[in-house]
Amino acid sequence: MKKQLFLIGLMAMSMSFTACNKDDNNNNNGNGNTIPEGTADVTIQENNIDVTSQNIGTWTQYATAVANLLAKDANDLNKAWSVSYNGGEPYAQTFKTFGGEYQSAAACVQQIVDGCIDIAGEVGTAKIGEPRDLWEAKKYTEAVYAVESWYSWHSIDDYSNNIVSIRNAFNGTRNNQEAVHSLAAFTKAQNATLYASVKGKIEAAYNSIKSMAAPFRSHIGSPSVLVAQEACAALVNVLEKDLTSFISQHADDDEMEEIVSTYVDQVVLPTYADLVTKTNALRQSIVVLSNQPSSANFKRAADLWIEAREPWETSEAFLFGPVADLGLDPNMDSWPLDVDAIKGVMESGKIEELIKWEGEYDEENEDIEAVQNVRGFHTLEFLLFKDGKARTY
Repeated sequence: MKKQLFLIGLMAMSMSFTACNKDDNNNNNGNGNTIPEGTADVTIQENNIDVTSQNIGTWTQYATAVANLLAKDANDLNKAWSVSYNGGEPYAQTFKTFGGEYQSAAACVQQIVDGCIDIAGEVGTAKIGEPRDLWEAKKYTEAVYAVESWYSWHSIDDYSNNIVSIRNAFNGTRNNQEAVHSLAAFTKAQNATLYASVKGKIEAAYNSIKSMAAPFRSHIGSPSVLVAQEACAALVNVLEKDLTSFISQHADDDEMEEIVSTYVDQVVLPTYADLVTKTNALRQSIVVLSNQPSSANFKRAADLWIEAREPWETSEAFLFGPVADLGLDPNMDSWPLDVDAIKGVMESGKIEELIKWEGEYDEENEDIEAVQNVRGFHTLEFLLFKDGKARTY
């Protein structure tokens, strides 16, 4: 998940929204943190953005255009790994034979671990930490806006699935079992203490996130948030220091090649294939919604949005290669939303034109970034959900 310039996004959204709290008095939560009473009751008053008989045509046209691009991005990502990348061999083959920027199997294994470090750190310090920091600064409105997936109240599942992506990378499978040729099995055979530490910290991070008071957007001030942050920090520490050191000590071991092949074949490729299947199902549900607008069809599309999020969020431990080089991560998952820009797209009459970009990706290109801000999972989330429920019509 690529976060856009955070403060700019908050400033833009603050012009459109207000927040209110039932009680402005403060109390101590028992752990030294002062939070307002009624933490779970902070609400966001959306400014005139509802589905109506007047805007339903434009609304579903926009949703259809976004869903089409989301499915295309998923397909392009899958093809880059499994069929051909930049006119050459598939990226899966390049990675398994440690070509390109990778000079050895150990370098590829370290990339696997680096991807895990990155997402564990992002979950703890950005996805959970930034809302918490704003909350503790008593910036309650901004805190809610900083929560990814708060329109659907799906944040905790997103974050826990990010930890699942780490577990999958370590295990070499997607079913919580350990592959014979996996980083988990190799570590266990060589250093059982390190193996137990990594496994334990992965599970602790997952369980602590799942144990956060739900929905996260309504309980940012909860002590359970600090527990989850600490667990993510501990996971980063064991991956960054102990597991990285372990890999360097075994860089010449032939098993490294098998670990890379298993990781690609049993984790990366099946995850991206699943993403294609589920984004296509989501796209089709929105075509149905566009042809037959109804609350039931909004609900069906919203349910399939949640299903499509799972393979995406469990891919975030491997946001390297095509997903980064082609700009597919920000295409699909930019956050926070620029709601005023989304409204502008709907009002423009030029939806298809305003949510596409062409040419070579440049992450410094502000025009491309502006387009990415009005498409992807979270734009679709905004169009399908409100207050944690599917929109109605």
